[in-house]
Amino acid sequence: MDPRMTALFHLLQYSDATFPVGTFSFSNGLETASYEKLVHDASGLEQYARSAARQAAFSDGVAALTAYRACKKGDYKAICDIDARLMLFKMNDEARLMLRRMGKKLAELSALIFSSDILSRWLADIEREVTPGSYPVAQGIVFALSDLSEEDLYVSYQYGVINMILGAALRCVRVSHYDTQDILFRLASETPALYEQAKDMDFEDMNCFVPEMDILASLHEKGSMRMFMS
Repeated sequence: MDPRMTALFHLLQYSDATFPVGTFSFSNGLETASYEKLVHDASGLEQYARSAARQAAFSDGVAALTAYRACKKGDYKAICDIDARLMLFKMNDEARLMLRRMGKKLAELSALIFSSDILSRWLADIEREVTPGSYPVAQGIVFALSDLSEEDLYVSYQYGVINMILGAALRCVRVSHYDTQDILFRLASETPALYEQAKDMDFEDMNCFVPEMDILASLHEKGSMRMFMS
């Protein structure tokens, strides 16, 4: 048996758009950007997806890497610390809701797959609301337990952020599957450089200053349009 082939299979599984953690329910602010006519074509969509990828690269991506390393060391306290601090880092309720909802779903699903004291304890603490249970931290734990690499984790998280937006775009922006795949292919080449910067960052270095996206999220919280979830 080739362990790398098995690991690659797991990487594809965790990164699949149909992996049941609820990514299809969120647009990362895109539906508001579309409604306000700020994103209305392939060019604008690519700029939006690139901004979201960069925002995630130096915030959620760093949290995921930190959780991964803590899980590898068996440091449960560090996992909970980054989980709590990441939620404080988020500026809008919708982002916190998205990360908590997806994180809990991934923890529940993973608990059925893995026999892990850390994972079982973390899921119990999520259910007791002792820890938020954010999605980047959940991914860090799952990838560590799967013996996938840090690079695998980072690529998967960035792919998920971009693909979530591109999938949503097919429902609210005038673009085709050809457009979204073209964008995804180009943005893939930017991920290694983002990882090289993020891999040496710790929580104090994290940043996610993309104010336009936070403003759009605030408008969405107060708005009545709901294309993806109620």
